[in-house]
Amino acid sequence: MFNVTVLKMKDIMKFFIGLIFLLIIIYISKYFYGENNKEKIADGVKNGIKIIAKTNMLGCIDTTVPTISTINKENVKEGTEEDRYKSQDNILEQILKTEISSISGLEEIEKRAEKENAEQLANEDKSAQNQEQQNEEQIQMAQTGLPTQVITNNPIQESYNVEYGKVKIKNQTGYELTQEMLTPDITVENKNVILFHTHSCESYTSSEKYPYTPTGNFRTTDLNYTVTRVGTELENQLKQYNYNVIHSTDYHDYPAYNGSYTRSLATVENILKTTPSDIIIDVHRDAVGARSDYAPTVKIGEVDEAAQIMFVIGTNAGGLWHPNWNQNLKFAIKVQEKAEEMYPGLFKPIMLTESRYNQHTGKYASIIEVGATGNTLEQCLTSMKYLARVMNEVM
Repeated sequence: MFNVTVLKMKDIMKFFIGLIFLLIIIYISKYFYGENNKEKIADGVKNGIKIIAKTNMLGCIDTTVPTISTINKENVKEGTEEDRYKSQDNILEQILKTEISSISGLEEIEKRAEKENAEQLANEDKSAQNQEQQNEEQIQMAQTGLPTQVITNNPIQESYNVEYGKVKIKNQTGYELTQEMLTPDITVENKNVILFHTHSCESYTSSEKYPYTPTGNFRTTDLNYTVTRVGTELENQLKQYNYNVIHSTDYHDYPAYNGSYTRSLATVENILKTTPSDIIIDVHRDAVGARSDYAPTVKIGEVDEAAQIMFVIGTNAGGLWHPNWNQNLKFAIKVQEKAEEMYPGLFKPIMLTESRYNQHTGKYASIIEVGATGNTLEQCLTSMKYLARVMNEVM
């Protein structure tokens, strides 16, 4: 059996109403006095504390539950009634201090958040500026009117047997090239350009800026250091002139070298199904292997060293169907003729061969060989800046 005692709800409600009133005073005082006037806030609610203290929760319970009143008196045996209320005042003062501290803490959090946001915005601006600077460095468009000279150390003697103006051609076929066949009377209007790499793993001489681990004789499967990276540079440069560039970075000579042209042909034909294009370029490195230090180089302006470029144009002389090889040759002559005006020496003589090299896929298809084994990757990347400028003049 146990006793049930009913609290006087009227007294309890008085206490809670007073407490709520006190909290309202605290928050209102914040807006009138600000966080730096905690003493004024405390003074503003001092009387409220005393009022609530007289009708505090313990008083309500003492009145309605005599047993608890007895326990409370035992807990303050040596204290007076005034001491008891002072103790209760301290409770409310602690509440006040907690609330004020909480308000101040929130404001400190807000300030800290604002500071962090400002720092974050500053860092984002700095990061954006750095990115813009990097973009300018990486995709710096070529200037014109610069002095140009070939600076190849220990060069290999150029051989050619046909000339069209300043354009030299090494004709390795049995065809006799007439003036009509050489005249670049074509208009290039297609804005789509396809780039790919039959020999994706062809690489260059390792340098301090672009060191790499070879996985063959001037070859690596890391495409960041091969002709594939050179193709990416040409892609980025052409896009600056608003060309739509489709660049395949697929391996065609790995894991097997044999069959590279069969695999690259399939890649080009798949691209053409969705992106019709007349300009199709297979980017290679010159495969001259007798001298690993051979580095055909041209200096443009005061600082740029660019690897020389060579067009390789296939024909149907080998027996494969290739009705548009003469159009391919005219395109190469047109580009190289413009290059001789802008950056004389950037190109080596065009090589006209009996093999087709998948160039039957487009009206203006070609191989361009960028540099040789002795060139560095940075020299080949520089070449693409000037090649893109020349191509834009032609197209």
